[in-house]
Amino acid sequence: MLDHKTLEQCIEHCRVTQKRPYDPKEHAGDWLPETPKGKNGRAELKDQAEELLAESRQRLAEAQELLWSDDRHALLVVLQGMDAAGKDGIVKHVMSEVNPLGCEVTSFKAPSPEELDHDFLWRCVRHLPERGRIGIFNRSYYEEVLVVRVHPGYLKGQKLPDEPKGEALWAERYESIRNFERHLTANGTVVRKFFLNVTLEEQRKRLLERIEEPKKFWKFNPGDAAERAYWTQYQEAFTRALNETSTEAAPWYVIPADHKWFARTLVAHILAEAIDALKLQWPKPDPEDRKAMAEVKKALLQEG
Repeated sequence: MLDHKTLEQCIEHCRVTQKRPYDPKEHAGDWLPETPKGKNGRAELKDQAEELLAESRQRLAEAQELLWSDDRHALLVVLQGMDAAGKDGIVKHVMSEVNPLGCEVTSFKAPSPEELDHDFLWRCVRHLPERGRIGIFNRSYYEEVLVVRVHPGYLKGQKLPDEPKGEALWAERYESIRNFERHLTANGTVVRKFFLNVTLEEQRKRLLERIEEPKKFWKFNPGDAAERAYWTQYQEAFTRALNETSTEAAPWYVIPADHKWFARTLVAHILAEAIDALKLQWPKPDPEDRKAMAEVKKALLQEG
């Protein structure tokens, strides 16, 4: 059964902490809560997840409006995962009821020449959400300790100083990321990070769908399949990055992504809880505002 209590337990299982670091074996990408017994057990579990997702979407819509009116905080959502892990689907299905004016999605591809002329955080800093808004990064500055670590040849185009090199370089980048996220948190931006953990077999099926289904042709990229040859290296890079940069203020959640409906339910609940934890209040008018409101109300009533 998937109720609020079980959902909270699942989320606790997903969170990466010092006491419970990310381990690919423990955080398998295909796990689900205990499925109700019977012929239609899986369908029943999915229906329960859909109900919780709908509830969280409504909470998010209301929370975003409160976030906007309060104008002291922002929410940064970081989505990482292998190709076809479902990052676009998370944005579409989790944020569907949020006012588009209060939410901005940025997808990061290979860096441009201009971006390579700056430090590795620069291009993401330019797209950080302003106070009152939700910003979603589809891939992010974490690419610099994931894809670049798997393909260190990319470093040649980054015009870096001679030092540091090797493991010292990655350690320095982890430290830069931790400091960056600490700075964001101290200045009112709530950071929540999600690794959509899809399995190799499920990714294979989704890539085949992009080839076989006309409505998904546009998603096909031959490079996505080519990266499967580096699967083990990517898992090692994710393991190191998550364990080095998951903090109390900016935690990582390893979301089982083989079941899209379950992944979306988890992410939506985590985001709604993150804003609720701020304990925001609707702005109250000061005496001058109340005086102006009374005068306008009087004038409007006289018109009637």
